[in-house]
Amino acid sequence: MKKEEKTNVLRVLDAKKIEYKSHAYEADPTLTGEDIAAILGEEAQKVFKTLVTQGKSGQYFVFVVPVNAGLDLKKAAKAAGEKSISMIKQKDLLPLTGYVHGGCSPIGMKKQFPTFIHETAAGFEHVYVSAGKVGMQVELAPRDLIKTANCKLADVASYDAPEA
Repeated sequence: MKKEEKTNVLRVLDAKKIEYKSHAYEADPTLTGEDIAAILGEEAQKVFKTLVTQGKSGQYFVFVVPVNAGLDLKKAAKAAGEKSISMIKQKDLLPLTGYVHGGCSPIGMKKQFPTFIHETAAGFEHVYVSAGKVGMQVELAPRDLIKTANCKLADVASYDAPEA
């Protein structure tokens, strides 16, 4: 683990007086979410990735799902009240959210979009999401993540879907 710096995510959590632990590791673009879970010494289902989508209406939505699962686009569309949902293009991520691919967090985006977290998060004492940059994760209680990112719990993941 390497020395950490304050990211926008950590500043938001500090400002809201949310208890968390940050974890820095060597940033490596070849690491998968499951690799990161192993580095953290955690089960993959407790480590979540943040995915940004756009509905048929043009509205953007954020989905937070375990790293060992994919986003089920049909379930996601249903949760968001959309006819259909698709992933945004990677080049649109930074201008839209303020985050780069691999460092996107549901906390502290440029603009708050409707955000859904897979319902399994509620069953854990703590979960991990990106701390806002590649090579850094933040560990916090699911209730604090839900409150800070204004998430709704929903069944949006699929464990046999292609990786999204």
